[in-house]
Amino acid sequence: MTAPDPLSREGAVSHLRRHPEIELSEETGPGTVALLIENSLDEASLTRIRRISRRQGARAVLVVGSIRESELLEVVECGVGAIVWQHQATAPRLVQAVLAASRGDGDLPADLLGRLINQVGSLQRGAAGRPGTPSLGLAAREVDVLRLVSEGLDTGEIAAKLSYSERTVKNVIHGLTTRLHLRNRAHAVAYALREGYI
Repeated sequence: MTAPDPLSREGAVSHLRRHPEIELSEETGPGTVALLIENSLDEASLTRIRRISRRQGARAVLVVGSIRESELLEVVECGVGAIVWQHQATAPRLVQAVLAASRGDGDLPADLLGRLINQVGSLQRGAAGRPGTPSLGLAAREVDVLRLVSEGLDTGEIAAKLSYSERTVKNVIHGLTTRLHLRNRAHAVAYALREGYI
C-alpha cells in the first residue's frame, strides 16, 4: 500500500482490517492486490503504478482525488483495474474494489467509465482506416463477453446472460487477455473499444 501521508494509510488499513476476506500484507507480487492512494497523479505516481503492476505482477486499486483525461487511459494500460474516488472511499467501497481487483474484474466509477469509453472511441476513430492498423481478431463470444464486462456485469451475471458457465466466461477472458498480453478486464475492454469491437 502506498499513500501520500500516514493518516491516509492508517485510515485505509483500518477500513480493510475489519474484513476477514482481505488479508493485509506488505508484500506485492503475482496474485496480490496493491492499494495505491494518491491525491493526484504525476510522473512519480505513474512510475510506481507501472512498477507494481508490470514488474511485480500485482493487481492495482487506485484511490485518487483527481485524474486528468490524459492520465485515465494510461492508468488502465498500466494495469489499474479498479479506481475509487477519494471522496467515495468508504470501507465498503474499498473492499468492493479490492475484491474486484483480486478476481481480475474492473471497477470504475460511472463517470470515469464514460470518460474512458469516449477516450477509447476517439482513439479508435483516429486509427480507423489507417493502413497497417492491427486487428484483434476477436471471436464473437469474446466480443459478447467484453461488451457485458464493459456494462459492469460480474462473471456470474455474464454467464447467466449468455447461458455459459462461469468457468467458460473466465476461460474466454483469460484466453483473450493472455493472447493479447492485456493486464486485466478493464484493459481488455479499453483495447476492444479502441479497436472498434464494442
